Amino acid sequence: MTDGFSDASIGEITELLQEYFDGLYDGDLEKFDRIFHPNAHLYATDGEALTDWSRTEYFEVIGGRQSSREQGLARHDKILSIHKAGPDTALATVNCAIPPRYFTDYLTLIRIDGQWRIISKTFHTDTHE
Repeated sequence: MTDGFSDASIGEITELLQEYFDGLYDGDLEKFDRIFHPNAHLYATDGEALTDWSRTEYFEVIGGRQSSREQGLARHDKILSIHKAGPDTALATVNCAIPPRYFTDYLTLIRIDGQWRIISKTFHTDTHE
């Protein structure tokens, strides 16, 4: 899961990712507020159009839909990898779902003032039953 770094920051990143999964599942914007950097951006493409959301726009999407918990959906959270480029930068690849939509997320992480935050998210969506 890591690429040679076995320091405490991997545990901190794993905790942040769990909070990310919980925030998605619960639709909890307070959790998202803690883990997304104020300048965070989110990106996706279907091969033609580019989705480019600010943190504010993404929070509106999350806040405007019924949460997976409210829908009684099963969780599909999984950390695929964590790669650290240095002491304060990392990339996490994760899977999660809001069935029938299944996501692969690339989360770029930075540590500022001792706290890990998501600075960007690039995601791909597959739709299937």
